[in-house]
Amino acid sequence: MLLNGKHVEIGDHAYERCQFLRWKGLFVPAPWDPTVQHGNDRSFWCQHTHNCLGPDDSVAADDVCGPDRSCYKAL
Repeated sequence: MLLNGKHVEIGDHAYERCQFLRWKGLFVPAPWDPTVQHGNDRSFWCQHTHNCLGPDDSVAADDVCGPDRSCYKAL
């Protein structure tokens, strides 16, 4: 996953991602390859609402779906 211009694994975040956050890359069974240009796909959705907004009507994304949101649930 790309965060602030650098590749990070989920464990590198200051917090665990929300278990309801989904993105297209989650369904691609391929390891990250540093020789392949990253697509910078920022298409996230919430499993609760099935769209780009969470139940709290805020955007669903890897950098904002954290413990400070009422709908957040850690993995």
